[in-house]
Amino acid sequence: MDQVSLRAEPRTDFGTRPSRRARLAGTVPGVVYGRGLDPVAVSVPRRELHAALHTDAGTNALINLEVAGSQNFLTVAREIQRHPVRGDIVHLDFINISLDEKIHAEVGLEFIGVPVGVRVDAGILETIRGSVEVLAFPMDIPSHIPLDVSAMEVGDNLKVSDLAPIDGVEFVDDPDTDLVSVIIPRVVEAAAVEAAVGEAEEGAGAAEAAVDGGAGSAESPDEN
Repeated sequence: MDQVSLRAEPRTDFGTRPSRRARLAGTVPGVVYGRGLDPVAVSVPRRELHAALHTDAGTNALINLEVAGSQNFLTVAREIQRHPVRGDIVHLDFINISLDEKIHAEVGLEFIGVPVGVRVDAGILETIRGSVEVLAFPMDIPSHIPLDVSAMEVGDNLKVSDLAPIDGVEFVDDPDTDLVSVIIPRVVEAAAVEAAVGEAEEGAGAAEAAVDGGAGSAESPDEN
């Protein structure tokens, strides 16, 4: 697991306006939390924070938070709040951790291979869950979790229980949780349904014609 260093300044002003001023100055407000630790309000440089959260470990990077005039904290970023339009981080929590204690983390899946149902049957790979929750010591948290999808056919799905075991990592999600499936594209499905309906209507029309024709034949002797 990657470790990165991040400078931080303590904050003494709180509320919406001070936070807005901090963001305009190119910093992001945050709070350091931890067991037996009084919350510490900080602000961190936006660009450095962006770099810290864009290593291979992503948001699970171990951040050595260097707070000016205070102690350093080994942390992970959690409760990341983003601007609804721009996507910029506007606030986050730093959770103080110990390398000797397991923590929960959300880890992204990496799909390996191209499904048979995609290559042969023109299906599509539908992602139901792009990540799973794990429990592990901080240094054992993987940057991603591989999942081989190459043998999947149309109608197949893979679950948490299909993930290959990883030493030191426990999957927290229900083993029956669906992760990915191979389906026929909805446009194709709709066309197939329309075709089936059309065939059914044609069949019904032919049957009605046959019935009408039969009825006419049955009445013709009476006309004589």
